[in-house]
Amino acid sequence: MPSKKKILFVCVENSNRSQMSQAFALIHGGENVEAYSAGSKPSGIVNPKAIAAMQELGYDLSKHDSKSLQEVEKYAPFDVVVTMGCGDACPWMPAKKFIDWQIPDPKYMEPDAFNKVRDFISEKVKQLLKEL
Repeated sequence: MPSKKKILFVCVENSNRSQMSQAFALIHGGENVEAYSAGSKPSGIVNPKAIAAMQELGYDLSKHDSKSLQEVEKYAPFDVVVTMGCGDACPWMPAKKFIDWQIPDPKYMEPDAFNKVRDFISEKVKQLLKEL
């Protein structure tokens, strides 16, 4: 039985991209994955647009919380830390591998554009899980 892979997804506010990434890791990775998300400057809320976009796929993102990196530090080390194009705003975290995905922040996007980002994140997570 392979051990679970621990993945941390990080964006600035932990309200959109990293939350959806965490959800997709759980959806696509099932019991083989421990997925976490955090923000370098968490907003404290999960964006209602992200909740609605994931609800369309049958996932309840409203159960997630916007967290700081300090709140997830206790789960380190991670197999991989994935940042969402936040650059210098994302401090170092103990991990075997670091990946930066340049994903546009969908915060102010209309639903159709937001869902395109959501679907792009889903594909990126699927690819990541294959590589692990």
